[in-house]
Amino acid sequence: MRRRLLLGFVVMVAMGLPAVAGAHVLRVGKYHGIKGQYKTIQAAVKAAKPGDWILIGPGDYKTHSSSIPTTGHPADTFPAAVLITKPRLRLRGMDRNKVIVDGTKSGPACNNVKGDQNFGPTVKGGPGGLNGIMVWEADNVWVQNLTACNFLGGNGAAGNEIWWNGGADSGGATKVSIHGWGFLGSYLTATSTFIDGNGLSDKSEHSAAQYGIFSSNWNGGTWDQTYASNFNDSGYYIGACGQQCNQTVNHAWSEFNALGYSGSNSGGVLIVKNSEFDNNKDGFDTNTQNGDNPPPQNGACPNGKKPTVKGANSCWVFMDNYVHDNNLVNLPYAGSAGEGPVGTGMSVSGGRNDSIINNRFSNNKAWGVILVPFPDSGPPCTGGTPNSPFTGQGSCLFDDWGDAIIHNKFTHNGGYGNPTNGDFDHLNFESHPSSCFRANTDPAGLSSDSQKLEQKYPTCTKSNVPLDFNEPFLNEVLCDSQVSDPPFGCQPGDHYPRRTKVVMHPLPPAGKLGTMPNPCSGVPKNPWCPPGHRAARDTRFTG
Repeated sequence: MRRRLLLGFVVMVAMGLPAVAGAHVLRVGKYHGIKGQYKTIQAAVKAAKPGDWILIGPGDYKTHSSSIPTTGHPADTFPAAVLITKPRLRLRGMDRNKVIVDGTKSGPACNNVKGDQNFGPTVKGGPGGLNGIMVWEADNVWVQNLTACNFLGGNGAAGNEIWWNGGADSGGATKVSIHGWGFLGSYLTATSTFIDGNGLSDKSEHSAAQYGIFSSNWNGGTWDQTYASNFNDSGYYIGACGQQCNQTVNHAWSEFNALGYSGSNSGGVLIVKNSEFDNNKDGFDTNTQNGDNPPPQNGACPNGKKPTVKGANSCWVFMDNYVHDNNLVNLPYAGSAGEGPVGTGMSVSGGRNDSIINNRFSNNKAWGVILVPFPDSGPPCTGGTPNSPFTGQGSCLFDDWGDAIIHNKFTHNGGYGNPTNGDFDHLNFESHPSSCFRANTDPAGLSSDSQKLEQKYPTCTKSNVPLDFNEPFLNEVLCDSQVSDPPFGCQPGDHYPRRTKVVMHPLPPAGKLGTMPNPCSGVPKNPWCPPGHRAARDTRFTG
């Protein structure tokens, strides 16, 4: 049943056609001098029926109220400026750069004045924060062609600009909890301009924006032609979907975040391609951890499926991306995201069976790619080792294995010049099937550790190989991450940049964030989209 629904959804996206015959078009604001029926986006969402279109005219849509889900899982800490609970709605702005869903309550659009911010409803402990556009357990909802900004964190589950939420925090120790199927997000911009004070205190980071474009507890969906910047956790996030993610990230651009992308316990069929991750602290991080359960992060193909990408070893694939210059440290960051090692293009932290193929890694001054264990604490520790001798009593060790680094191009990585800094490196604390390293190139020659890995492990194995403690590399990762684990860590002469302030970066020029060429494409006839508008269909986001 679900499979038929998703197949039909994909076909309709490719054709640029309305998803439901007889759907109505609700209009918010004004477009080309013609007024819509609604002044606020939430009012239109409330009036819409499943399958309807909501078009949004250019404007700065301030946030003066919030809504919370009232059905499904307990959700009193999920306040949102725009809450969507109806399936198959199509929410589309008429101009990506001029339709602004704004977390500020007053002043210019997306400004950084503290008094203009909306810190959300009061919950136990203080302001709860706000989410921007949140799709709550509603299948096949589209959000397109707009900008969301300045939705800040707080004492609730908030701080996410655009969120497909399939029941966050509902996962158990061993069973994946998914309550959302299918989505499309395209021509989206997510950013923030505000951080309290100089950004160096816990209080400052607590009220900062946390995630840009986000999905959790969800099966099936595509993000295409998107941008995210200035988040203290990650620009993009996919988590809590186990081996049932079935999502694609295409033509993404992520910069000025603690992590350009973060993916906790997200595996199975998940493809990130044709995207750029630059000027973050750590460009891309996929990981296993206790949180957004159940762990682990496992990219192996589920249920006997074959890899969907030629040359990949698994169904989780990172391919044809450009990962460069992830060396910025004066950025917002908080919690474990702040431990991402600066100067690293890509980190696989406790991840398993992930394929990294045909990418470019350039000018990341620590490493291009690292494969490392993730030491966590407490339950559920599914797939991990409780109380590992390497991480101590009460810990949970998630080791990494089975990852493939194949046919990537490395240039000018390792510029900090510390021991082991270079193209790629690896360590694991336990005996597991090996990761593999093959046909990677660097015009200057692969760095020393990278060469050794290519010679020792050209092919991923199914049988266990000995642990590889790799103490010099371990010391450097701990030093870079500022994680104390005596006697391991910084060595004499090590030098990695440390944060001294927080800089919030402006958006790129609008010309670099292309708006949808024809926002009337596929929309039923309405005053903003007169007859004949469907002749020029927009199908760029399906490629």
